[in-house]
Amino acid sequence: MIHILLVDDHAVVREGYRRFLERSDDLRVIGEAEDADDGYRLWTQCAPDVTVVDLSMRGAGGLRLLQRIAARAPGARCLVFSMHEDALVAQRALEAGARGYLLKTMPPGELVDAIRQVHAGRKRIPSAVAAQLAEHVSDEALTPREVEVLRHIAQGNRNKDIAERLFISEETVKVHVKHVMDKLGASDRTEAVAIGIRRGIIQL
Repeated sequence: MIHILLVDDHAVVREGYRRFLERSDDLRVIGEAEDADDGYRLWTQCAPDVTVVDLSMRGAGGLRLLQRIAARAPGARCLVFSMHEDALVAQRALEAGARGYLLKTMPPGELVDAIRQVHAGRKRIPSAVAAQLAEHVSDEALTPREVEVLRHIAQGNRNKDIAERLFISEETVKVHVKHVMDKLGASDRTEAVAIGIRRGIIQL
């Protein structure tokens, strides 16, 4: 029997997962959580065999949950089930400790197979996402400061406002903005924000 913890902020989605998964004799959902903090609490209490995590949740989000679990149990089996098709989002999830990455657009049966594979110690990544990962393997990641600047841009702040909030000069902000746009391949601030959201670098 494979014991599963579901972490997703939509109750209807969790209910659908649970009903479908428990049609299989070897799968049993032993816990459900609606955010990362509740998910971590249940994970420590229930000790599931596989934790299925959505990335886009309120509060800390799925990536932070993966990091906390990996820090406490590096061998933990976690599977991301997400709407994000961008390979760099998958890369961030895998770096945070996920053993598999599955898209919610895939047939439900794929989730069952992925859970069994991850439980057996294998990794599960859709071929299309794996191909994208190979293409982006040399892409330069944003620094923590650049992510912070991008987050402020997404909130509608001007360079002057960002400089005041981060206690740096406006010229330094301009340099960070240029680096962000160059690394993301964006032509303007709006496109940079859109790419950042799509890749899971920032959340609104």
